[in-house]
Amino acid sequence: MNDALMQRLTHFLAKHESLRGKPALDEEIKVAEEKLNVKFRGDYKVFIKRFGGAYAGMPIHAFSNGSSIGKETVVELTLDARASYSGDARSVELNSSCVISITGTGDPIIINPVGEVVVLYHDSDEREVLAASLEGLLQGVFVEW
Repeated sequence: MNDALMQRLTHFLAKHESLRGKPALDEEIKVAEEKLNVKFRGDYKVFIKRFGGAYAGMPIHAFSNGSSIGKETVVELTLDARASYSGDARSVELNSSCVISITGTGDPIIINPVGEVVVLYHDSDEREVLAASLEGLLQGVFVEW
């Protein structure tokens, strides 16, 4: 993640502690990657190692989330989505991805193996690439207030 974005996030989350979680540990990341059979992308790892599960224009879940984010971990969100989409054409992508967030209507937002951030719409059985990377997404959605 670029330095300017990280500085903006750091400044914002220092003022809004309920939106910042506990930084993820390397061991937590390793266990989650093994359990989900995925490798977390570099920008996601940088984010969660610095902020934990935190709000950055949208909730980004990790292992220990800010109290305003919710308690669901990235592992729980991913396993729940995989169970819900089992047999669906999108399950192949989901099984090699991690769910980092959920939309207000319950659609999972994933980071896929190539690093794209994608929303899977449960009502229409469609997918939409939101950004080529988590960094790219956050640059578009994160606004300080």
